[in-house]
Order: sequence, then structure tokens, then C-alpha cells
Amino acid sequence: MRRRRRALSIATALAALAAGVGAAVPAGAAPPSPQYVLMGDSYSAGNGAGTYDERTCWRSPDTYGAKVAAQDGAELTNVACSGGVVADITQPRALGAPFVRTATYEVNGTAALQQRKWLERAQADALCGTPAQPDWHYEQTITSSTPAGRSLTATVNCQLTAAAQVDAVTPRTDAVFLTIGGNDIGFSSIIDGVPVKIQDIAQINLGKELRSGAGTLNGQETVIGTTMMLVGENSRTVAKAVDSKLETIKTSLPEGVILEAVYDRTSLVDKTIDTVQKNLVEGALLVIVVLFVLLGNVRAALITAAVIPLAMLATISSMVKTDVSANLMSLGALDFGLIVDGAVIIVENCIRRLSESQKQNGATLPLKERLNVVYEATNEVIRPSLFGVLIITIVYIPLFTLTGVEGKMFHPMAATVIMALLAAMVFCFTVVPAAIAIFMRGKISEKESPIIKGAKAVYRPVLTGALRFRWLVVVAASALVVGSLWMGSKLGSEFIPQLNEGDILVQAIRIPGTGVEQAVEMQKTLEAKLMQYEQVQTVFGRTGTGEVATDPMPPNITDTFVILKPREQWPDPSMTKAELVETFEEDLFTLPGNNYEFTQPIQMRFNELISGVRADLGIKLFGDDLDTLFASASDILSVISTIEGADDARLEQVEGIPIFTVTPKPDQLARFGLDIADLQLWLNAATGGETAGMIFEGDRRFEIVVRYADDIRNELTQLESVPIVTPSGEHVPISELATLAFKEVPSQISRENGKRSIVVTANVRDRDIGTFVEEAQARINDEVDLPAGYWLDYGGTFEQLESASQRLTIVVPVTLFVILTMLVIAFGSIRDALIIFTGIPLALTGGVMSLWLRDMPLSISASVGFIALSGIAVLNGLVMLSFIKQRLLETGELVNSIVEGALIRLRPVLMTALVASLGFVPMALNTGIGAEVQRPLATVVIGGIISSTLLTLVVLPVLYRLVHSKGI
Repeated sequence: MRRRRRALSIATALAALAAGVGAAVPAGAAPPSPQYVLMGDSYSAGNGAGTYDERTCWRSPDTYGAKVAAQDGAELTNVACSGGVVADITQPRALGAPFVRTATYEVNGTAALQQRKWLERAQADALCGTPAQPDWHYEQTITSSTPAGRSLTATVNCQLTAAAQVDAVTPRTDAVFLTIGGNDIGFSSIIDGVPVKIQDIAQINLGKELRSGAGTLNGQETVIGTTMMLVGENSRTVAKAVDSKLETIKTSLPEGVILEAVYDRTSLVDKTIDTVQKNLVEGALLVIVVLFVLLGNVRAALITAAVIPLAMLATISSMVKTDVSANLMSLGALDFGLIVDGAVIIVENCIRRLSESQKQNGATLPLKERLNVVYEATNEVIRPSLFGVLIITIVYIPLFTLTGVEGKMFHPMAATVIMALLAAMVFCFTVVPAAIAIFMRGKISEKESPIIKGAKAVYRPVLTGALRFRWLVVVAASALVVGSLWMGSKLGSEFIPQLNEGDILVQAIRIPGTGVEQAVEMQKTLEAKLMQYEQVQTVFGRTGTGEVATDPMPPNITDTFVILKPREQWPDPSMTKAELVETFEEDLFTLPGNNYEFTQPIQMRFNELISGVRADLGIKLFGDDLDTLFASASDILSVISTIEGADDARLEQVEGIPIFTVTPKPDQLARFGLDIADLQLWLNAATGGETAGMIFEGDRRFEIVVRYADDIRNELTQLESVPIVTPSGEHVPISELATLAFKEVPSQISRENGKRSIVVTANVRDRDIGTFVEEAQARINDEVDLPAGYWLDYGGTFEQLESASQRLTIVVPVTLFVILTMLVIAFGSIRDALIIFTGIPLALTGGVMSLWLRDMPLSISASVGFIALSGIAVLNGLVMLSFIKQRLLETGELVNSIVEGALIRLRPVLMTALVASLGFVPMALNTGIGAEVQRPLATVVIGGIISSTLLTLVVLPVLYRLVHSKGI
């Protein structure tokens, strides 16, 4: 009661004092601003006064008096003190415990004199420091002094004291605001016992994590998930298992949630397999028809054709055992004509020998005699057949030397072909002879088909003339070979033909710094425009980086997948996919803020895996200075954009992106007892939030995140006012501890092998990548002056083409030497081996010319065709020259042996050539999905077999006569 009376009396006195003060205002002068004083004890400091600090007084700017002063335009003197009591209004208050200061002074007199000088007020003030507030001051008391030689060390206690609050009231004071309570009546203990709920100091709501990516479908935002396949698994099997699992998941989804697959590689795999199956079936039918027509015997044709299913069964079994899947690449080079080549040679010779034996005996042959005849007939051709099949097998071995991506692609192809050829060879030398001896009963007549008769009628005079003008034939053949070499040098080059996946990928590239929300809105507009096309079935996009960052991208880039309807549902089915892409380009470039790259889903990923760029060609510029890199890369882009065939040429985005920067003020941090780590901690909490706990809903867990509201986090001025609590409990705004600003910095800085780089990318259309890069290299060398220490590297599919080509240029010659060695072993003669070996360049002539006629570049697929072609050419030469040599040994007449031997071997040579070439005809003419990869291979083989057959029938006999004109 006494304290209350005292407080009331003080308040009354102060009110009276305030009423009586106030200076007179001279007439005509502008009235001065009102002068208000706010004083009181602990709770008079107002809301938000802060944590009590023994050495200071917290004073809130939000008290009632402060708001009134602001409304009246008055100057407010706030001397209220948190933690104070009523007595502090009229009496000075010691703020916390004294702190100690020491100093050493030179002694110029007696110690007592120095001690008195030490206690002078000016020295004490300088030692204790300047008060932080005008109503605070220091009181100093000396506690000890120690003389040492000619110096004196003194210790002073500095007591920070707040003046009596009533001293702030002056004659100019117009109003005084006074509140008391709190510590005097124990109100703080009451407040401490009141629970404070989170909702009293913060907004609580269900939110979402700060996302770095988004998914859209047909112009609407959605959630997109991606199934990741394990390394070594079969994509078709995995996709089917996922589809089955999705059907199960759909049954448990809540109402309104729709789950559907928007992109499935199974459809593409199935389409390519359908193309391969169609090619194989049509090729097998053509081979069987040729066998029926040229052999002139149904049973013989059936026995020969039986090798196809038997060899395929063995091949498929081997593929299963060796984990080689059936796909476009593994079955892409499989030709049933090659498989039955050995059987054709054996069956043709057996039929001829059985027919001759029946004529000699004048009756049909019993089984025992048929077995003997077949055995002898098989022995006649087993050596050339065996060596021929082995050579065809050997020529595929160089494909196993390919590494990297090209190795992954072509190893299965080589393995499948070798397994098929070896299986066919086994059946040719076991099943086929036995089947002929068993099933070729009754009268056997060697009927020549009209085609063979006509061919022999034409071939005899041609061969006779060639033997007469043999040097002219040699010169003409040499000219053809030289001409084909020149023609081959003019062909373009590419890694592999571009597979038509049936879908389109549009990569939308926006200004660096574009946020996720803005990118999503722009993507919705893009997808809505694409959905207007009748050819489009579905459009979905992946913007930025997903929750699981398997494919990290900035938020300004979106991969837009355009799934097309089947071609028969298009308004104009004759419209090509390239024409549709051109239409997309013209339409989409009307949308502001977007740039585009047009490619295909798998092609984009394939290019990215090869060299880190998603385009067909990536020109990487390496150097030190980023500005110099950007300037030189811009010059390169200008050159590339003008080259014929360049499309979607662009420079890697390195231009400035606005970012929020914080520059610490070390002196201020040290003053408040903070370091940079403390600043970073508070900034992270302010902008990104801090996890305060977890909420569990069944087996699901959700983080409880505490962070500032969006209007604070997204505004620079708001962030600057965010307070940081110092170790002493003081609240200091971030702006006093650091400088906050927006600044433009490079959007990305790429490095490769520790060196800075920038990439210029381009897609190549209607032109091969090889000649495009050659022209680009020449023009860049001429038109772009790179500074010293800067260099270029060309990546993309061109990089794989160079890698594969360099490896093949080493391995193929070695393989050819092995083939030559086998020919020498087979014939026991280097001269005969070289004669047969000439069939290889003669065959390559037709392959090159066929590529040139069909305007196809040289690719790895075409190179596989040349590899297969060289084996077929050697097989034909073996069949012909082995028989010519046998006839020459029997008769000793060179010219007659050459003519008769060539005529007798005409049918097997034509048959092997026809079945091998016709087996590839469906591949060469098919337009289905995946046919692009097989087409160059088939084109080379067909053209090469035609030239090889014609030249083998003419040039090889001529060379044999020239080499053996002086005898064997």
C-alpha cells in the first residue's frame, strides 16, 4: 500500500510538473515540435521490449506514448527501462555489475602523485568509455595500483548507471507518459505462468517445401514420376512389370486421383522389333523363293530352307544363355541369305553329283550309294564352304573392339550374327548332307531353271571376251575401284542414322533466373498451343529439377515431351515428321520469352550421355577468363548459325542471373560478439526455414518448418530489418551486420577436367554430321581468332564417330590380314589367295556406289555392311576358284578349265549372291520404326553383292589366267 501511495504521489507531482512547464513562443515564429517524455518501470517499456539485459534498458518503439508522439508529430524522449522498478524514476540505477579496466602509465613523480592524476575524471572517462545512451553515465572507483619501476598499473571499476528518469523532464516538456507496475507488484511472475501458444506468435498452416521443379500435362500442373531401371535389366520386361504394378496401384487410389503412364519405351521397342521381324520374315520368304526357282527341286529347296529355323533356334538359345536381348541392334544385321549360303553350296553340289551318278548307273541309287555320293560331294566343297563361313564370321570380330556407347550398340549385333553363322555351319555339315541322302530318293534330275540357262548363255561369251581382252578388264576394274575410292571420300559421315522414335521432345529454354512458378505458367501456355494440333495425342513437361535429382536442370528449362498419334490418325498421313517440327517451330516462336531445341526423347538423352550436351553437336571452348570465353563463343555461334544444316544453334546460358547477396560487416559482427557462421545461420533460418520437428500420420512423416512469412523473405527491405539476437540478448537488425543487395552473376560456370568451358550447341538437319563438322572447323579456323591459351573440342555424336572410326581403321586392316592368311592356308598359294582377296575392293565398289546413289552418308551401320560384304565376296571367290583349280589339275588346260569351271560354278555363285542380297532387300526398302538403322547396312550389302558378283564372274577368271599363264 505504501508503494502504491508513493507511486501515485510521484505521478501526481509529475503531472503537475508537466502542466506547468513549457517555454513561451515568440510572436510570429513557427511553433516548435511538442516535447514528450515517456518513463516508467519494467512494463512501461511496452510490447516487444525484448529480453532483460542487466547492462542496458530495452525500450520498444511500439508503446502507447510512442504512438501518440508519432501521431502528434512530437519529439519523444524515452527513458523507460525494462527490468526497472518505481524507485528508478527518482533515483539513479546501477545497470548490472561493474566491469574492470586496467592501464599502465609512466611515472614522472611520486607514486601518490601519479595515483591522484590517474583518478582525474577525464582519464577515467577515457578508460571506461562513452555511454551508449545520453541518460547513462559511468562511475569509476580505483581498486588497486601497482608501481613497477618507472610505471604505474592501475585497476578501475567502471559502473554504468542510468540517471533518474525524472531528470528527463525539462521546462520544454509538453507531456509526460508514466506507467508503473510489473516487478513492484510481482506481475512478472503472473505473466511467466501464462502459457503462450504457437498460434499466438505465428501463423500455422499446411504448406509445401520450396520446390525446384514441377510437372505439367496437357496444360495443367500435375505430378510426374519416373521409373528408373537397374543397370543390365531388360527395358521391355521392366516396363511391362511397371504397367502391371500401376494397374494394382490404381485400385487403391483415393477418389479424384488419376494415375496413367504418359511415356513408355515399350511401344518404341515393340515397333522396332515388329520392323525387324517383318524384315526377317520377308527376307526368309524371298530366300526360299530363290531356292525353289534356282535349284529346280522342291525337296532340295526345302532341305536348304530348313537351315533357317534350325539356325534361328540355336541362335535364340545362345542369346538367352549369353543374356543378349532381341532388339533392333542385335537382330539388325541378321540375314537369312548369309545363313543358308553354306547350305546352298553343299546342296547344289550334292544334287549335281547325284544326278550325274544316276545317269552313269542308269537307275536310281540305293541309300548306301547315295550316302557315298553325298559324302564325296560334300567333301568337294566343304573346304571352301568352311573357310568361307569362317571368314564371314571373322569379319565381324572388329565390332567387338568398339568401346563405350558404340560398343554397347554393336557388340550384340556381332555376337548374334556370329552365333547364327556358326550354328548354320554346324547344320550345313551335319544335318543337310544327311537329309539329302535320306530324302532325295527316286529319280534325280538336275534341271536348270530358265534363269540359270539364260545366265549361262550370256555369261559364256562375256567370259570368253574378257579372257581375250584381259588387260582391258583389269584396267577397267582398277578404274572402278579408284573411282569408288574418290566417290567414298565425297560421302558424308555420321555415327548412326537418326532413329525415328515417333515422338518429339521440345526443350523450352527461358531467361536465366525464371522462377518455377513463372516457368510453369509459361509451360502451360506452350502445352495448350501444342495440344491444338490434331497430330498430338499428349503433351507433358518436366520443369527444373525433381525431388530426386536424377536429371538436374535449372527452373528456366523444361523438357516437353510431345507424344504423337499413330500416323493413320493424322489429317495428312503423308506429312513427314520433319515438316511437323517445322510447323511447331513457326508457331511456338510466337510465344514470348522462350527459345527451343527440337529433338527426340531417347536421342536427347543419348547425346547427353555421350558428351554432356543434348544436341547433335557440341563445340566446347576452354580457357581461363569467363568474359573472354563468352565473347569468343559468341563469335563461334555466329559462324555456326550460318552453316547449311545448322538448326537450334545456341550458346550455353552463362549470362547474368540476379541473386541475393549478403556482404558481412566484420567490425559490426565483432562488436556484437557474432561471427559469419552466426549470420549464415540466421539468414538460412530467415529465408529457407528451420526444421523444428516432425508430424506423423501413419507411416508418413512431415517436417515442421519455422520460417518467416513470404512477404518478409521476398522483400529486401523486410529482410534487412530481420533481428538477430546477440550473445548478450540484444536484438540487432541484419542491416547493421551486413549489406544486403541484388547482384547479377553468371548463371553457371562449367568445368571439364578442371578447366573452365562454355559450349556452343547445334542440331544438324538434312545433312550429315561429318561434313558439317568439317565445314565448321574450317570456317571457325578462318573467321574466329581464339586468344592464346584457349582451345576447342568437338563433342556430340561426332565424337563417337571419330572414336569408332579410329578404332576400326586399326582393327579392320588386321582382320583383312587374318583373312588373307586363311586364304593362303586354304589354297596353299599366295597368288591364289591374292586373287580371291581382290574380290573385297571389287565388292566395296558397289557398296560405295549404292550409298552415293541413295544419298546416304557413311556411318557405323554402313561400315558393318562393308564388313559383311567383304566376307560374302571372299566366299564367292572361294567357290569359283577352288573349282577352277580342281578342273585345271584334272585337265591341265588353263583356258578351258577357267571357262568350264566358271560356268559350272555360275549357279552356286548366283544363288549365294541372290539369297544374301535378297535377304537384305526388306531392310533396304522398309520405312517402319527402326528401319533407319538397318537401311545403310542393307544398301551397302545389296550394292556390294551386285558389283562383287559381276566382277567376281569376270575379273577373277581374268586374274587367274594372268597369274597362271605360265602354269600352276
